[in-house]
Amino acid sequence: MRKFLVVLDDSRECLNAMRFAALRAAHTGAGVTILSVIPPEEFQHWMGVADLMRAEARERIEAHFEVFAKWMRDKQGVNPDLVIREGDPVTEILKLVNETPEIGVLVLGAGSDKSGPGPLVTQMSKNAGGLPIPITIVPGEMSKERLERIT
Repeated sequence: MRKFLVVLDDSRECLNAMRFAALRAAHTGAGVTILSVIPPEEFQHWMGVADLMRAEARERIEAHFEVFAKWMRDKQGVNPDLVIREGDPVTEILKLVNETPEIGVLVLGAGSDKSGPGPLVTQMSKNAGGLPIPITIVPGEMSKERLERIT
């Protein structure tokens, strides 16, 4: 089964990327894999504190994932997978894409403020030529209704 890979982070534009991936998966009989990457700088503390912070980060990610997963299951009939990694987001995305042949499309949300589309979209765009899959960039300001029409 082909899968859409979408990145779960704290950005506003993440919501539209999730919607797009779920809607496209529902319309094409595909699946969704949600990747969340915990940056290593969050754990630059003593070992005990780092372990506690790591556990709290995973709990936060799982809770956030459950909100999206419930909506995908209930409204779109799509049951997403969650992958949690630690490291650099771009590196972890590239690793997951190369390790998982079912992933057919990377879906990213683009920010709409003056600073540009966001660091992840910018960095992944630089790597786009070497990826084995296409990238779909979803505008963060696109309305839910428009997303539904184009998917």
